[in-house]
Amino acid sequence: MPVLGATLLSPLLSRISHHFAGTPGVSVLVPLVLAVPALLIALAAPFAGRIADALDRKRLLVAAMAAYSVFGTAPLYLSSLKAILVSRILVGLCEAAIMTCCTTLIGDYWTGARRRRYLGLQTLVATLAATVFVVLGGALGNGDWRAPFWVYAVAALLAAPMALLLPQPAQRRAARQREAAKVPAPWRQVAVPAAVSVFGGVVFYVLLVQLSYVLDGAGVKSSAAVGGLTGLMSLATAVGAALFARMIRRGHRTLLTAQFALAGLGLLLVFATTAVPVIALGAVVTGFATGAMLPTLLTWAVEGLDYAQRGRGTGLWTAALFLGEFLSPLIVSALGAGLGGLRPALAALAVAALAMGALARTALPIGASRIGARSKVPSVAAES
Repeated sequence: MPVLGATLLSPLLSRISHHFAGTPGVSVLVPLVLAVPALLIALAAPFAGRIADALDRKRLLVAAMAAYSVFGTAPLYLSSLKAILVSRILVGLCEAAIMTCCTTLIGDYWTGARRRRYLGLQTLVATLAATVFVVLGGALGNGDWRAPFWVYAVAALLAAPMALLLPQPAQRRAARQREAAKVPAPWRQVAVPAAVSVFGGVVFYVLLVQLSYVLDGAGVKSSAAVGGLTGLMSLATAVGAALFARMIRRGHRTLLTAQFALAGLGLLLVFATTAVPVIALGAVVTGFATGAMLPTLLTWAVEGLDYAQRGRGTGLWTAALFLGEFLSPLIVSALGAGLGGLRPALAALAVAALAMGALARTALPIGASRIGARSKVPSVAAES
């Protein structure tokens, strides 16, 4: 669900801008419709993590899914851009709970290599869904830009089977909750991975927001074509996520070095030309790199956390990632204003990604010891 907003709406930004052309500040407000949920995830995910640790991960997740369907479909009947923006804020609150609870439950259910495999699968499923959603958004948006918001209703259909089928820890739950209340948040362990993940979020989100504008400048006017090319990038992201479980054996340092370097090279390809096939190639390279990057950053941050800290640690990492996603269009706008346009801004981010790859290789405190780490608390599967 949290990938739905960005991927479904990214092919429609130019059409929404044209529809609300008379609204003051439309050039800022329309990108915020896409990006403001990420800000709310950044602000609310740590609190969602605290609730998940202290109360109940599963019930919070199911409630958030139901509310998400209500707020997500609101733009179908809202007539002002500001009202739509408010609905997107509420969507972001729900997404904070969904992201944090899903990832925390994966940590609860499995340990070791199996946990890493499911964390990679989480990104894989998200990006495959993104591929479907972005093509669907472009196709539906050809008729009416509001039509894609109907897709948010799928969350209501998923809430009931999630409530019935997701396992719940049946033993020692009260003791674990008392333990979680006494254990401090894992600030020290998550701090460096979270800081890197802020930049990772910027890089991951940049083409999701900006590719439609790049393609528009290259002469691609059809929202279906934009959706198809963005879907191709999302498919490459899925391939990167699918290969994560095999890649992780090389260690977080090696992977992050290669992933940031590849993302930078892909952005340089997008910057360097107006030829649509080369732009598509650059988007595919960047998508592949970021698809593998997200589970790498996540496992680096939270793999060694105990049950009592897992929700808060996951919430802190989620907040960092989505803070980067929210900042991404703002950073691109600021760089574009200072450097003379969107393409120079992408070039600057490409150089920054290459620099982060060099830092990952030489300076960041990335230990290999966590690979294969196991939680100190037995998994839900072991208890049930």
